[in-house]
Amino acid sequence: MTEIIVPTLGESVSEATVAQWLKKEGEAVKADEPIVELETDKVTLEVNAPADGVISKISVGEGENVEVGALLGELSEGGAAAPAPAKEEAAPAPKEEPAPAAAPAPVAEPVDEPKLSPAVRKMIADNNLDASSIPASGDDGRITKEDVQNFLASKPASAPKAAPAASAPAPAKAGPARDAGDREEKVKMTKLRQVIASRLKEAQNTAAILTTFNEVDMKPVMDVRKSYKDAFEKKHGIKLGFMSFFVKAAVQALKEFPAVNAEISGDSVIYKNYYNIGVAVSTPQGLVVPVLRDADQMSMAEIEAKIVDLGKRARDGKLGMDEMQGGTFTITNGGVFGSLLSTPILNTPQSGIMGMHSIQQRPVVLPSGEIAARPMMYLAHSYDHRIIDGREAVSFLVRIKQLVEDPQRMVLDV
Repeated sequence: MTEIIVPTLGESVSEATVAQWLKKEGEAVKADEPIVELETDKVTLEVNAPADGVISKISVGEGENVEVGALLGELSEGGAAAPAPAKEEAAPAPKEEPAPAAAPAPVAEPVDEPKLSPAVRKMIADNNLDASSIPASGDDGRITKEDVQNFLASKPASAPKAAPAASAPAPAKAGPARDAGDREEKVKMTKLRQVIASRLKEAQNTAAILTTFNEVDMKPVMDVRKSYKDAFEKKHGIKLGFMSFFVKAAVQALKEFPAVNAEISGDSVIYKNYYNIGVAVSTPQGLVVPVLRDADQMSMAEIEAKIVDLGKRARDGKLGMDEMQGGTFTITNGGVFGSLLSTPILNTPQSGIMGMHSIQQRPVVLPSGEIAARPMMYLAHSYDHRIIDGREAVSFLVRIKQLVEDPQRMVLDV
């Protein structure tokens, strides 16, 4: 037998949800063939077969949480060459093995620790519950999150105990679970959406978030693009967009205001001498933030090409875990959807995030005193006031405004 285990998921990611089994028990598979999809708070990834053979046992059902290194199932080797007999021989094994355990397990062994996922175990501990009193609906007598939630909802006396747990995984839920009405549809939140909700709420609960605003005249950048877009695309094979200007401006401003590039760790502040810029990308599964590593060392063409590549793979669900970790500052562009002004929420543990918005023609008083229509964009800078003072936050955004309104400053570093 060869074990199918949960692979390393990436830095700071220890748990995933089994999203979908691509193969069934008794099916023959080849080495490196995808057999199960796992969904984490960042990406959906495939686990491949470790060898040729037949899937003899699936240990974890769809929708259940698993930790790194956990057993997903078992593979009988040598069955791939004769898939038909393998199904006949391998199929009875999983049915006979779990049968003795499955009969008493649903009722007699609901408290067995291996049957509690880390998330469920934490919910039970946080609410001071007795696992043996919670009816289990999961495969092999497992207690699911929904079982715990339904148990809490059915026990009025337990309701007060549920309040302290709201600061942990519970922020993703607005209240007790209920059934859908006649003209409603109830769809379970994906792992990604649950964690997005939880982390955004966590950011609001832990950081002292303030937002400062400014506006930038985009005409200088638009003039540069107009003058060099053809030559740029011909030489580099990529279109010149706005994002590379803002990434370059953000890196230069971060060097001048290091607190915006820092993070809080306990009672200390960690200052980072590298500039990994996260670029928020909207996907059908939710918002993800792939990272431009060492953006200070990248050319405008490299930035544009990397953003296009990351954006496409993000929407296709092909990003690796390492591509969404280690960011020091984030840029999000709500303007592509028509947003005129917004207040972005921090991407913890980062201390700053900048929001770009729609470009609109607005009347502006020029230095000469003339009033002219200019393509203006509102910028928003949300920051953690625990380590970034208002002066630094405002000055940081003003610096970006100066650099974008006079792109030659970025070339001359002035």
